[in-house]
Amino acid sequence: MVELREHEQKTLLALQKLGGKAPVDEVVKASGLAHAAVMRAALSLTAKKLAQTHERKQTVIKLNEEGKQYAKKKLPERHLIDSLVKLGGKAPIEKVAENAHLAKKFIPIALGWLQRKGWATIEDKERVLKALKRKPAEGTDEKLISFLNEKSSFIVEKLSKNLQSAVAVLRGRKLVEIRDKMLREIELTSVGQKLVKKQLLIVEEVSQLKPELIVSGKWRQVRLRKYNIEAPVAVTWSGKKHPYARFLDELKEKLVALGFKEMRGPLIELSFFNFDSLYTPQDHPAREIFGVYYVKSPKYGKVDTYKPAVENVKKTHETGWKTGSTGWGYHFSLRDTQRLLLRAHGTALSVRTLLSKDLEIPGKYFAVARCYRPDMVDKTHLSEFNQVEGIIAGEDLTLRDLLGVLERFAIDIAGVDKVKFRPDYFPFTEPSVELVAYKKDYGWLEFGGSGIFRPEVTLPLGVKVPVLAWGLGVDRLFMMKAGIDDIRHLFSQDLDWIRRKELT
Repeated sequence: MVELREHEQKTLLALQKLGGKAPVDEVVKASGLAHAAVMRAALSLTAKKLAQTHERKQTVIKLNEEGKQYAKKKLPERHLIDSLVKLGGKAPIEKVAENAHLAKKFIPIALGWLQRKGWATIEDKERVLKALKRKPAEGTDEKLISFLNEKSSFIVEKLSKNLQSAVAVLRGRKLVEIRDKMLREIELTSVGQKLVKKQLLIVEEVSQLKPELIVSGKWRQVRLRKYNIEAPVAVTWSGKKHPYARFLDELKEKLVALGFKEMRGPLIELSFFNFDSLYTPQDHPAREIFGVYYVKSPKYGKVDTYKPAVENVKKTHETGWKTGSTGWGYHFSLRDTQRLLLRAHGTALSVRTLLSKDLEIPGKYFAVARCYRPDMVDKTHLSEFNQVEGIIAGEDLTLRDLLGVLERFAIDIAGVDKVKFRPDYFPFTEPSVELVAYKKDYGWLEFGGSGIFRPEVTLPLGVKVPVLAWGLGVDRLFMMKAGIDDIRHLFSQDLDWIRRKELT
């Protein structure tokens, strides 16, 4: 005979009342138990083969602030078609937009959706808008906006197929917020169903032997709850570091163990360190606003502390100075070298280290540097990212030494199966190579660039020995290590993934 505790009995009876299968939240309401008590009972009942627990993900959708505004005021294309119909079905675009009282920024959006939905066409030569439908029916996207406006949130899987087809549209227009939610259901097994049909009698249990029970003698009449130390318990998630943060810490520990010292520097950097000292011309495209984030205020910093090095870099850019180069042959602007920006690459830290009075030769240095570039965010690019930067300074270093370091780094840190190197170009290294690595079941992934600093970089800083340098995308190293194919997932707020993710 199966011995059941009070909470287990109540959970079984609640499931019977709910038809034998129900979400945990409904069982909680039907049984009157706490959520934790139901989960513990479910685990125990599962162990006794009286019930089983199912887990499945549900997608929750709700309107964001912009979506709520459209729910109140209609979509831009609806305003435009209504205005066009009032003007007789054909009118200049400017007039239609004016009568629709649409802000200028919404006009291109509205025109695009008018044509995509087949509501109107544009006669290009005359810039005239012509209605194809006098009174377009309410679209599924509009119906979904109205529906969601009445709900605080809703499960996508419970929407009608017609409305589900509009989810991708609203998501693409960034009018909704979508997140995954784990749904847990408890279901009676055939054995459990037979048991509850026997009309279970709930016997109250006492978990604490209080003084009044002893004094009154009632302890003889009550049922004392037995404690089974082998009983399964609910999964608990203790606090821990984010998997990516833990990976970065382990990376630093490995590099320190290999004899590297950590480099540090500011996020707000001078153009002198980010570009000029790296022999990057002051008219190089990488310095444009689409390649770097400039600081709006203050615009300029001070380079007085580095005056001798600035003068050497200036001469190198203009004439080549003592480097054996002819330089870039232009007038170097001391004003531009003081321009402030968000650090665009970790190599700026390498320059600061080479210029430091604490530089050791021979010496090995590294940095895990946060960098910023105005890239389009997609599955392989972020506008804010990390680089692992490294330099090795010493006599008689060669390209072979650099390739050996990079190969060992990729294998030990990212766990890759094989690497290959491609010729590349950077203004500050010669020769330059790009590291590409392969991992089984993942494929090839580009990690970043490397090379040997040119004399135009090292000599103006007072360094007269070869310096090996590399800057690799540490975000991509983690992606390959963790088997992630979308870089945006590194900063995910998915607690379920963060809790369960393990690194080997």
